[in-house]
Amino acid sequence: MQILNDTDGMALALEWAAKGMFITTPNPRIGCVIVRDGVVIGAGHTQPAGQAHAEIQALRDAAARGNDVRGATAYVTLEPCSHHGRTPPCSGALMQAGLGRVVAAMVDPNPLVAGRGLEQLKAAGIAVESGVLAEQAYELNIGFFTRMRHGRPWVRLKTAASLDGATALASGESQWITGPEARADGHAWRARACAILTGIGTVKADDPQLTVRGIDTPRQPRRVIVDSKLEIALDARILQGEPCWIVTAQPNGDKEAALRAAGHDVVNLPNASGKVDLPALMLELGRREINELHLEAGAKLNASLVREGCVDELLVYLAPSLVGPGQPMFALPPLARLADKRALRFHELKQVGADVRILARTIKPEE
Repeated sequence: MQILNDTDGMALALEWAAKGMFITTPNPRIGCVIVRDGVVIGAGHTQPAGQAHAEIQALRDAAARGNDVRGATAYVTLEPCSHHGRTPPCSGALMQAGLGRVVAAMVDPNPLVAGRGLEQLKAAGIAVESGVLAEQAYELNIGFFTRMRHGRPWVRLKTAASLDGATALASGESQWITGPEARADGHAWRARACAILTGIGTVKADDPQLTVRGIDTPRQPRRVIVDSKLEIALDARILQGEPCWIVTAQPNGDKEAALRAAGHDVVNLPNASGKVDLPALMLELGRREINELHLEAGAKLNASLVREGCVDELLVYLAPSLVGPGQPMFALPPLARLADKRALRFHELKQVGADVRILARTIKPEE
């Protein structure tokens, strides 16, 4: 592939970054390509935490091909790190390799970096630029940016409904409102998340596993259950496999001990009403390095999360069908005035199989 300009170089770096979609958490998904005279001489993407970052992978790739990177241009989808974390700083590796120019899509929001990586490169005589395809780079790592800036994950609420807004019949029957393509697409969104959250109501009604299926992913997202009264049955299917985080508000020593003995983590986060403090939970998940949180819950918990301002984005699948009165997407209270409606903006609309997928983002005051 011929790289004609910086946009071409960064677009290819973003393609490499996307190869790490399911593996890099809690680190961002980063891609790097090294170019000389319009020809790619090395490329790579960030590996799982504790392993090589994109820049190191690209340098290794160039070396394996027998290519000299001195004086070449590196396109990186995020500013090279400048600190010792799980791995040494990438800025130092680029300087040592003798790169002539580094183009970053964005400055790293991590306070440990925050421009220092580019400054180090510049001080070493390497030409630096940033801001190329920044919007695309931001979308790829929207959870990491949210956690670095606000201390909480990006929260995506997924729901599927008929065209008249029912997620299930009044009896609870819901399989299947949407088609197989939409369900497979939903699993891809699960796979990119760091954690999946549901409520005890869904666990009791559906006994779900909440695992990723049908997607080639090396890891399953952490499962988080909001269970204020700690009612979860010890043989619930969601407790099988990888350990879960169960968030409660009313201590139950015997049940907690049994859950912990099985490897699960029980977190007590009560609010003044004896329910789980949902905003505090979002901060706790941020502290635990969760970048993207995927919600699949019932109408009550969905409404509570929206009402508490915890939801950033709705992922809605609408089926071309009408089912009449049924269970709603959100059990929100009635409004006295239309002016009090919760504002959203459409981010993306796409047909998936016979269904329509809508990404709608909440409109929030600056945090």
